[in-house]
Amino acid sequence: MIENFLKEYAKLIVEYPDKIHIQRVDLDENFVELIIFADKIDAGKLIGKNGKLINAIKTVISSSKSKDATSYRVTVKALE
Repeated sequence: MIENFLKEYAKLIVEYPDKIHIQRVDLDENFVELIIFADKIDAGKLIGKNGKLINAIKTVISSSKSKDATSYRVTVKALE
């Protein structure tokens, strides 16, 4: 559910929505890393000025912790 939300939200922000890919990495029983793969041009847009946009995304995703006990880390990586 979180992965789908993150993918659809990222597609609204970027210039190349077809290149958006989300990878889920289970690091622990209750800890997951979500990696957003985006075009080089779009990686900066997802991070935002001074990291404000990615911090806002992280805040929204961390608020889902009230529904389940899983903690999430969100990372943006540029595709070459």
